[in-house]
Amino acid sequence: MQELGIIMNGVTGRMGTNQHLVRSILALREEGGVELPSGERVMPNPLLVGRDERKLRTLSTDHDVERWTVDPDLETCLDGDDEVYFDSQVTPRRPDALAKAIDAGKDVYCEKPLAGDFETALSVARRAERSGVKHGIVQDKLWLPGLLKLQRLVDQDFFGDILSVRIEFGYWVFPGHVQPAQRPSWNYRAEDGGGIVDDMFSHWSYVLENLFGKVEAVRCHTTTHVDERVDERGDTYDATADDAAYAIMELEDDVVAQINSSWTVRVNRDDLLEIQVDGTEGSAVAGLRDCKTQHRANTPRPEWDPDTPKDHRYQDDWDNVPNNREFENAFKQQWEQFVRHVVADEPFPWDFTEGARGVQLTETSYRSAEEQCRVLVDEVEI
Repeated sequence: MQELGIIMNGVTGRMGTNQHLVRSILALREEGGVELPSGERVMPNPLLVGRDERKLRTLSTDHDVERWTVDPDLETCLDGDDEVYFDSQVTPRRPDALAKAIDAGKDVYCEKPLAGDFETALSVARRAERSGVKHGIVQDKLWLPGLLKLQRLVDQDFFGDILSVRIEFGYWVFPGHVQPAQRPSWNYRAEDGGGIVDDMFSHWSYVLENLFGKVEAVRCHTTTHVDERVDERGDTYDATADDAAYAIMELEDDVVAQINSSWTVRVNRDDLLEIQVDGTEGSAVAGLRDCKTQHRANTPRPEWDPDTPKDHRYQDDWDNVPNNREFENAFKQQWEQFVRHVVADEPFPWDFTEGARGVQLTETSYRSAEEQCRVLVDEVEI
């Protein structure tokens, strides 16, 4: 069995621990590694890297990971024989760390966003492309069961001509005065890289592009609805980052996407993320795991009459899309594909160019909000 050394930087955070280490790399190890087309298996061998010895030691002990090191500047670990560098640090630290790994000849895989601004993201993508290393960006939502079912409908031309997409995302994040917040305080400080546009619009970029088409223009309004919050130490702080964003995006082929993203909304829908797609032949609504459809032939005939009580439940007019397969963890599935890309040279289209596009959409959306205008999205050239 072949072994693949993976430097994992920043996995002491919630997502890095849960999704990338435990549910992806350690889960793959428990399954006996990643199977290649040849039938051979590759065993990921993680090296945990970070800045906090206590956290690293605890993580190593709790999950029986032998290799870890405190190496904030990556001077030692990048000199070793590990082939892959993975980064899930906070965004401001990511570009420099990726540049060091690329210059050391490591294949690189990282969380999004690729950088805090488009020019830096473009620079990192060009550096990786020129160096010849393999590079990939996490685009986990493409492997969510609900979106895989939506992709199945697109592939089978269920919608006919797609007309519009509506994305509703978010939930109420407690400010922390009475109940503790469910998200880290840095998310609400612009100076620390916080903001819902920074956090989510890289996701919307790849979701829209992979399922429905490239974004060609954006109108966006951002706001900070809750301007004072309480941090992890119980101290009150000024929330300087946007906690809600409302956008209209124009996609290729005249598809219109409406996107509401908010940490200040109380959920009255089936899931925290809901995507509705309307087409000439049918419509669908997808959540994280489920997806329901309504075909043209099964569409009821609504009539506007507010003076007459209605007992019709429109939700009952939809049919569930069956699973028809087993759905594994979304992060784990992309990790498997990246490992096969590195070792067996299988295709992997979700590279740093895609990551740069995500940052571009974020920056374009902020510009639209600041200038209060429609902004075109240019083609990214690496």
